[in-house]
Amino acid sequence: MKPEDFKTTAAGEVIQSRKGYWAFIPDPLPPSIGWSSALISAVGAAERALGKLDSLAGTLPSAHILVRPFIRREAVLSSRIEGTRASLNDIYIYEATQLSYLESTTDVREVHNYVKALDYGLERLSSLPVSLRLIREMQAVLMEGVRGEHLTSGEFRQSQNWIGPPGSTLESARFVPPPVDAMHKALDELERFIHSSSDLPRLVQAALIHYQFEAIHPFLDGNGRIGRLLIILLITEWGLLSQPWLYLSAYFEAYRKEYYDHLLAVSQTGAWEAWLDFFLKGIHVQAEDAVAQIQRLQQTRHTYHDLVKNERAADRLIQAIDVLLERPILSIRQLEEAMDIPYRSAQRYIEKLEQLSILLEVTGRSRNRVYQAKTILAILEGEAG
Repeated sequence: MKPEDFKTTAAGEVIQSRKGYWAFIPDPLPPSIGWSSALISAVGAAERALGKLDSLAGTLPSAHILVRPFIRREAVLSSRIEGTRASLNDIYIYEATQLSYLESTTDVREVHNYVKALDYGLERLSSLPVSLRLIREMQAVLMEGVRGEHLTSGEFRQSQNWIGPPGSTLESARFVPPPVDAMHKALDELERFIHSSSDLPRLVQAALIHYQFEAIHPFLDGNGRIGRLLIILLITEWGLLSQPWLYLSAYFEAYRKEYYDHLLAVSQTGAWEAWLDFFLKGIHVQAEDAVAQIQRLQQTRHTYHDLVKNERAADRLIQAIDVLLERPILSIRQLEEAMDIPYRSAQRYIEKLEQLSILLEVTGRSRNRVYQAKTILAILEGEAG
């Protein structure tokens, strides 16, 4: 890391470690922010978009049904930023076929672990606030049984790490986070900021916390994914949304270079306003995207309900369709468990939904078959307009 690239101390300072390498130590939050009219406008636009999303969610008779697919989409896209190549289709197939953890499906298992970590964090909020303890617990879930598990899973690092292209060293890295002693101090300061009262808008606080966590980089693996999980945990804990609908990974993945450049620019040049503007635009864009997806899913739900309302066991078929909104790829066994019905009944409902072209069998096998609700999956993947 080149100390001359860090041209200001507006976000922290570059120090030379006892071992001779240079590292960046972020200042405690909050920083001094220049409140331009553009930034104030960005805060307002993001808050209105978030309010519109929450208002829509409040009108849904089955809001909880649609949370599950949103979580899986976030898992796929957040993991993709880190180089994982698994699709939404892959994660649903993985869950539908109940693949053994011995199978060679590392990328899909990493995405599956992200789902588990997010589910764990959201459930844990009922008994534990966003804290260093919760962050460590979620990282342990994230790394369980996948590459990087041996790198002190569930514990903050005890050695120096760095950020850079493959083959880079401490000297050639693009960014070197704080040495271990300074890291622990910075983490304690971050936790105090999370728990302290502030006059800053909540969305601005979330942006600051995300930057700070990434600058501290407290784990040997999983920092990017945990840092993005923090955003939705904070938004949920603060009550900004009644359901965890909003995820920024689609925006960060679409603008991956700008995402990393903005984070680095805060450290190097104190470009807080540019980072906040980027983050707030992401909130705005993804809130509007979530609104559009929810509306398309609801319309599809109504269309499918109309298709089955005159069928025998219409109420059960409607219930099965709601399961498809949660799991657009599933097996007969999954429907059986989700509806708590006999296997043969689940099979009949699957067959009827196939006849109505709502489901399509995708394995071509006679046993252990898997079915896909193509239209629902396409909406979740952003392919339906």
